[in-house]
Order: sequence, then structure tokens, then C-alpha cells
Amino acid sequence: MQNLDPRPSSPSVPLRLDQLPDRQWATVLDVVRNDVAEDRELALRLTEIGFIPGEAVRIVASGVPGREPLAVRLGHTTFALRRHEASLIHVVPGAADHG
Repeated sequence: MQNLDPRPSSPSVPLRLDQLPDRQWATVLDVVRNDVAEDRELALRLTEIGFIPGEAVRIVASGVPGREPLAVRLGHTTFALRRHEASLIHVVPGAADHG
């Protein structure tokens, strides 16, 4: 029987960091650099502080209501990010160093 499901067979589908469930480790794929000047500057700042491909990341806490801000663990540092900032970071669930 042929599998007609168009989704990839891997359970690790890329998503935005703001979509990641709390306390789940993920690996950074990239930071979006779109045509909006403010977002380009923000993407550069996120890259400069360590959101680079291959880094392990997880959301350790989120505010109420609306899940804002997000407390995001990257390496040995925890950052507070707005959901818009986190939405520029693409991740894949799971991180080699953190099972």
C-alpha cells in the first residue's frame, strides 16, 4: 500500500520558536531575515546573541495571558523574548545534546 501522506516521514517538522511547546528542546535552523527593516535588525541582533543554526534551545516558561513574554534557554543563558521576536527563529524539535 502506497503512503499518500504529503508530510515528511520525520516527526521533527520545522516550526517557529513561538510555536514550540514549553520545556521541549529544539535545535535552531535559522533566523528569518525578511524585507521589513525592523525585522532585519532584530534578526541580526538575535543572531549576534547566539541564535545560530545548530544551537539547542527551549522555552522554560511563558507569561500569562497570551504566552508573552517567553523565557528561552540558549546554552547557559535565559533570554526573555516577545512572541514576535521568537517567531523569527525557526527550529526543529529535538536537540542532540538534550534528548
